[in-house]
Amino acid sequence: MNNFAFEKKNYLLLAAGMLIVIIGFILMSGSGSTEEQFNPEIFSATRIRVAPLVSLAGFVIIMVAIMYRPKSSGKNVEKEIEDIDNN
Repeated sequence: MNNFAFEKKNYLLLAAGMLIVIIGFILMSGSGSTEEQFNPEIFSATRIRVAPLVSLAGFVIIMVAIMYRPKSSGKNVEKEIEDIDNN
């Protein structure tokens, strides 16, 4: 009997979501401005629009991975209920 909370697909989705979040944070990174010199690159579209959306997509995928429950046949559900009742 399988007592794990997640299945293989859940873990794969979770890993993909984490990878996408990390990519989003990498896109946001870069050098900043100093008191001596202004760096206009801090206002690039990649850093203020694209990267946060990529990170948000990753977090959504992580939520889907946590909430995802594979469809099971009716017989398996009945057997699981019987196993729970017997324990």
